[in-house]
Amino acid sequence: MFSLFRYSSMKQNYDDQLLDTINFLKNDWDQAVQTEQAVSETDNHLFAQTMLTKQKYMFMYRQARKRNIKNDRIQPSVYEN
Repeated sequence: MFSLFRYSSMKQNYDDQLLDTINFLKNDWDQAVQTEQAVSETDNHLFAQTMLTKQKYMFMYRQARKRNIKNDRIQPSVYEN
């Protein structure tokens, strides 16, 4: 009985960390896109960095979907624009 409580507590902690990481990566991706749009001449390195941050975000997003995590927080980028 006690081990089940500990497992659910560990799962909740991991889920919260995963959501925090997803929010951080989303902000990082948004910043990379804004930087790419602000620069007049984009090079391949800048484009690759933007795509890398997008792939990091998408990977963590897919992990959250696999774990069936529900987020009750609103993404800051939703209401900033």
